[in-house]
Amino acid sequence: MDAASREEGAKKERKLHLVYCSSSKAIRFSMSLNSEEGVISQTSSSSSTCLYQCIATLRGHSSYVSGLAVDGEGNSLYVASSDGHIRLWPLDMAMGQNEVSSSTVAVTDSSVKCLVATGNGVVSSHQDSTIRVWRHAGRLEGRRHLALDAVLPTTVDCLCAFLLPGSYVEVRRHKKSTWVHHVDAVTALALSPDGAHMYSVSWDRSLKVWRLPSLRCAESVAAAHDDAINAVVAAPDGNVYTGSADKTVKAWRRHPGQKNLSLVSTMERHRSAVNALALGVGGRVLYSGGCDRSVVVWEATAGESGHMVATGTLRGHAKAVLCLAAAGDMVCSGSADRTVRVWRRGAATAAHGYPYSCLAVLVGHGGAVKSLALLHGGAACDRCCSCDMESSCRCCGRAALVCSGSLDGDVKLWKVTISTCE
Repeated sequence: MDAASREEGAKKERKLHLVYCSSSKAIRFSMSLNSEEGVISQTSSSSSTCLYQCIATLRGHSSYVSGLAVDGEGNSLYVASSDGHIRLWPLDMAMGQNEVSSSTVAVTDSSVKCLVATGNGVVSSHQDSTIRVWRHAGRLEGRRHLALDAVLPTTVDCLCAFLLPGSYVEVRRHKKSTWVHHVDAVTALALSPDGAHMYSVSWDRSLKVWRLPSLRCAESVAAAHDDAINAVVAAPDGNVYTGSADKTVKAWRRHPGQKNLSLVSTMERHRSAVNALALGVGGRVLYSGGCDRSVVVWEATAGESGHMVATGTLRGHAKAVLCLAAAGDMVCSGSADRTVRVWRRGAATAAHGYPYSCLAVLVGHGGAVKSLALLHGGAACDRCCSCDMESSCRCCGRAALVCSGSLDGDVKLWKVTISTCE
């Protein structure tokens, strides 16, 4: 063996490490050679095996990644960054590990805080307290691009509010603004499952409701929380959940015959600010992540719409949980500790309810993980599914594609495949 080969072997040996993951039901050991693309890591228990692999790193963003959104077909990934740019990456080419480049589809002069995909484009929220609605506008010089459809609040909303004296509300001490305006960074957006409304929250502590497709502001809850609001999600049953720096999660609902949202419950479990929310298991389970390094699992109580109780806490991150993504029985958490943890909800037991286990700890980012997107099953995941396992195992079809965006300016694509052993 020549000197170069010996040095390469030594490098691989130095990169070998053991990651310990535990849960109430299983203890898993994860071994990986390194965090570069193409290296397969494996965790296993008595009943299943999880393969996870970084299949691509999308580079070229000039500032940190602040938002991710997958288009409706699962073929493309929108990436927003703090420089106000929105870029589009073709997922099918990236998952094929081909040479792939992004195209800048939209440029703004304000940092993007959140990105949500729609049927005809995306919606972005910004540091300058505005919301921008973008639509697909064909191709320009061979590349796809987005056209700005509207800036919220719309001119019509602003004009109506300006002409009506009763439209002004006190947003801070000795400062008033019209009720249709956010007056601080718009931190999160959520679309109702029926497509009729969009919800926005802000550091100004307000929750606003926008009608679709008219884009008119229908309602504003001026002081929805006692501190900045960082997250919002909308459930299929009509409930809306908000998470705030005041350490609470609140449930809101428009009751039959009412025009406005009403506060249903205030959920307290976190010891510090709530940064992220996600809905899983068909919208029946709510996850909240906070600066206390934990992910709290909330489940609905029988017969009480909107009322949820904490049924568990997922721990393992060394620093604050900054983002969450959930689909099916899987939930991913991204943290300031530069890792992504993949959790799975197990089958119910009489003693422990629904136990959760940590399937994988995805290591490779050089900065805090600020945004996540999760594709669970479907055509996009079929393309990334790896079934080259031992003959004693078969692929059960539980494939997922995890997209993680970081303060290091990179987006990583991870494939996670769960196999049932026989």
